[in-house]
Amino acid sequence: MNDASRPTIEITLLGRPYVIACPPDQEDDLKRAARYLDRAMNGIHSQGKVQGAEKIAIMAALNITHELLEALDTQRESETSLSRLSERLEQALADAPSSGDDKSSS
Repeated sequence: MNDASRPTIEITLLGRPYVIACPPDQEDDLKRAARYLDRAMNGIHSQGKVQGAEKIAIMAALNITHELLEALDTQRESETSLSRLSERLEQALADAPSSGDDKSSS
């Protein structure tokens, strides 16, 4: 498949259009990512502290990466907590008398 026949989609970042190669089944995800990145870049641009699209893009990428890493850390902590709870539940079930035990017959 040559480049001319590859499916593309147009996204807009900081008011500038970009044509990106994208399989049709991933268009919605790319559009969503582009909207998120555009909002991040516009937020940085509106503060006026960073000039130039490249620097704004780098700052947005760093901010988004920071958000991602925080989310991954939170997910790992949640998974660890869930694993501990599961272990405690399994232990409690193992320690509990089985429903077949009849203590009144002794």
